[in-house]
Amino acid sequence: METLSETRSHGGTQGVYRHASNATWTDMTFAVFVPDHAPGERLPVLWYLSGLTCTHANVMEKGEYRAACAAHRVILVAPDTSPRGDDVPDAPEEYDFGKGAGFYVDATEEPWAKHYRMRSYIEAELPALVGEHFPADMARQGITGHSMGGHGALTIALRNPGRFRSVSAFAPICAPSQVPWGEKALGRYLGEDRAAWAEYDAVALIEAGARLPELLVDQGSADNFLEGQLRTPLLEAACTAAGIPATIRMQEGYDHSYFFISTFMADHIAWHAARMGG
Repeated sequence: METLSETRSHGGTQGVYRHASNATWTDMTFAVFVPDHAPGERLPVLWYLSGLTCTHANVMEKGEYRAACAAHRVILVAPDTSPRGDDVPDAPEEYDFGKGAGFYVDATEEPWAKHYRMRSYIEAELPALVGEHFPADMARQGITGHSMGGHGALTIALRNPGRFRSVSAFAPICAPSQVPWGEKALGRYLGEDRAAWAEYDAVALIEAGARLPELLVDQGSADNFLEGQLRTPLLEAACTAAGIPATIRMQEGYDHSYFFISTFMADHIAWHAARMGG
């Protein structure tokens, strides 16, 4: 693992790191904020998964999480959203597919299958690396994300019961199988068999029996993607039918941007910390 930068901030260290990934067959870059801590002390870990077009840098520069993470003594890890590199296939004229749009799946279709393995990267490879190189208590993990990353956070938590003590999301893509962003990405990464899409669809997973201990979601009422791409009412209905305690807050006047995310980031970190023991 290579250290690209480390900077003091809010009584902690904001770092950016790069490593050769066996999951994606590329170099991968990720960001980690570590609050100050005693020698040998282990801190809870919150994973933040970003949305379409983003890298690790978007939340690092706009998310305003460091003061809350330092106050609650929580490590925050922000991975990239896709493999990168000249040899990685892409759809450069499409913002919602290819680089910057890995959708946290393990692709099975060519030419995507070799590199687009973000599920394996986030579920297995990066946690092992973080657990080895940072003062992370891997028995105390939470996960959150925005938009495509909210989809990733929900589906990863639903597929891995017991791993995460807390799960939240900002404006998640709730039912990818039923919206244009998801139909495009899942169809091209996974093929035309919609049965293969279900494990990457939060609503479908809940309807099939997957459960979360509880859930926090914030969604802006002025989000122009709400009705066509995010479909928050479908998630709310699925949680209600499944008996999942879900706090789904419609935030009046907020859009889909980091102005929205940064407004409620500290609330989410405090909520996670209370459940992770931060």
